Amino acid sequence: MLKSDTVEHILHDEKTTVAVIGSGFSGLSAAAYLAKAGCSVHVYEKNNEIGGRSRQLVGNGYTFDMGPSWYWMPEVFENFFNDFGYKASDFYELEQLDPGFTVVFGKKDVLHIPADYAALEALFESIEPGSARQLTLFLEEAAFKYRTGMNKLVHKPGLSLLEFADWDLIRGAFKLQVFTSFSKHVRRFFKDERLITLMEFPVLFLGAMPEDTPALYSLMNYAGLKLGTWYPKGGFGKVIEGMQKVCEAQGVVFHTNSAVSSFRVTGKHVKTIGTKYSESKCDGVIASADYHHVEEQLLDEAYRNYDTAYWTKRVMAPSSLIFYLGVTSRIEKLEHHTLFFDADLKLHASEIYKNPKWPTKPLFYVCCPSKSDNTVAPLGHENLFILMPLAPGIEDTEALRKEYFNLIMDRLEDYTGVPIRTALDFNESYCAKDFKADYNSFKGNAYGLANTLMQTAHLKPSIKNKKIKNLFYAGQLTVPGPGVPPSIISGKVSAELLIQYLNHK
Repeated sequence: MLKSDTVEHILHDEKTTVAVIGSGFSGLSAAAYLAKAGCSVHVYEKNNEIGGRSRQLVGNGYTFDMGPSWYWMPEVFENFFNDFGYKASDFYELEQLDPGFTVVFGKKDVLHIPADYAALEALFESIEPGSARQLTLFLEEAAFKYRTGMNKLVHKPGLSLLEFADWDLIRGAFKLQVFTSFSKHVRRFFKDERLITLMEFPVLFLGAMPEDTPALYSLMNYAGLKLGTWYPKGGFGKVIEGMQKVCEAQGVVFHTNSAVSSFRVTGKHVKTIGTKYSESKCDGVIASADYHHVEEQLLDEAYRNYDTAYWTKRVMAPSSLIFYLGVTSRIEKLEHHTLFFDADLKLHASEIYKNPKWPTKPLFYVCCPSKSDNTVAPLGHENLFILMPLAPGIEDTEALRKEYFNLIMDRLEDYTGVPIRTALDFNESYCAKDFKADYNSFKGNAYGLANTLMQTAHLKPSIKNKKIKNLFYAGQLTVPGPGVPPSIISGKVSAELLIQYLNHK
């Protein structure tokens, strides 16, 4: 929480102006907390709309979330709004999905993951005798990691190992399993490959093979299986809209179509930022845009935290090939979230992380929000968001997009029994080139930095510029890491650090 004396100090300094670069979740979070502390906050967004990766695409009666579609860890969103005297329900209606999601292993081998925990235990037991008890044990461990991670670890700025000299963390270090492989951890509890895949799938989006991801991240399983999968009616754009309203109520000013093109640094301070429209004075900067882009394009070499070689060695989370499809008929067999794991998970993961290439037989994910929300598609139509994880830094051509569209459609149409390709009245794709063009995304990544052991906590790119005193970073390339809830927390942590600096300069 922001300290009251911090807020009071800045409230008495009318000249304190802060620039926030980027209006994704981390930028909006940082802007709101800075404005609450009395800063005059200006947010600079390169695109025409607020929201970063959570912008919405609207056309022909459809409203598509362009990026995030999984609403996990609802308390993080709630805590944000509570900090400003609101509730999430002041801005959008939240619905728990049941089933939370569906996993397709084959045409007749489908798991619907129920919201009710007793039903989930029964499902596990029907697949592998004794696994209901194992699931309970697994999630008890995961619950400890979740509580420790969300209450302690994710709020630490990662500036020093001394931050972790906390008795509760030290006492629970063994139980956090930071040095244990996620893959080995899961296999201690389950033998059936479908259950193993079910438990491993969340880490596919954390940016590493399950065997290279710390078992700490079983906290994701707790979030998904115990806390539930939710949906904000109207899509994630409603969450962005709510956060923007919070910012504006605090006095934040937004500048769209205003990419930051330069910093003027004097001594060890950013004094002004430049856009194509103007040069503006500032007392501090939160860079929630792509970290690599800010370092390489906006800062002279002498002011960068990291050189080009450092970035070349980073392990990035995946890019994605995404299709936004409007379908003129209903698709009964699809649920709100459907994961197609009717292919080899290990092979696809290897072709993302170990041997980068367009996948031989890809896994993919389909979001059909029109199952839960009649506002996102015309009556009787379906809204489909299809995502295929892809190696970062990979070639992206229209021919490849078309090839993989047909490959995915062959399997999707076979599963659903619906000739989707002949029933389209909206069809747009999005891939690595678009991530680079719209977000200056390093290697066209979609999810930020991989959560490997060597890129955890203080081993991530620093949230603080080490050479410029009033420049801090936020977002998925710094602490705490990729994902919407971590990004919201990242914005808050970076704002608190800048406020501390402004108080003591």
